[in-house]
Amino acid sequence: MRRLVRALTLLVGLSSLAGGPTVARYPAPEPGFQSLFNGHDLSGWRLGNNILNGKTGSADGRFEVENGEIVVNAGKDVELLDTTRQFNHNFILKLEYRAAPRADSGLFIRGHQLQVRDYPRVGPYRVPRFKEGGWNELDVVVIARKAICTSDGTVLEKAFEIPATGSIALQAEKGRFEYRRIEVREQT
Repeated sequence: MRRLVRALTLLVGLSSLAGGPTVARYPAPEPGFQSLFNGHDLSGWRLGNNILNGKTGSADGRFEVENGEIVVNAGKDVELLDTTRQFNHNFILKLEYRAAPRADSGLFIRGHQLQVRDYPRVGPYRVPRFKEGGWNELDVVVIARKAICTSDGTVLEKAFEIPATGSIALQAEKGRFEYRRIEVREQT
């Protein structure tokens, strides 16, 4: 009996060293960046006047957290999921997105919309390295009231005009959209 207990103890110890059952962790942001999405819930975001701290979805189901991603579902009306935080200084925003075929969303930068879509089918930009059905990168560099916006290395907008202050928002319009690794580095 003692041998059996020792053998089981050894097996349990080895399985934990070999990566036994683990809890998925949301990746840490890049050095110098802060995450705007924790991978678990919608803390730090709001839908209209409804602050979603601790919630995993909006009441209408348009925005949900699934597998460490913010999932945007189509609906009758256009909706915006805004950060509760305002961005009044220069900043760099990085995020990853995945668009279902013909999906249409948007990224609002201080209240001004940049089209984020299934670019090959819906436009308006040509993104040669767009990964259909895969994760794409979007980078936005904001200096004063202008933004340089790129997707997968392709410049979408060189001098995108935006207001001096405001939040960052994700839009729900058509089709399914997914966002993850939403990170910002403010320069005060």
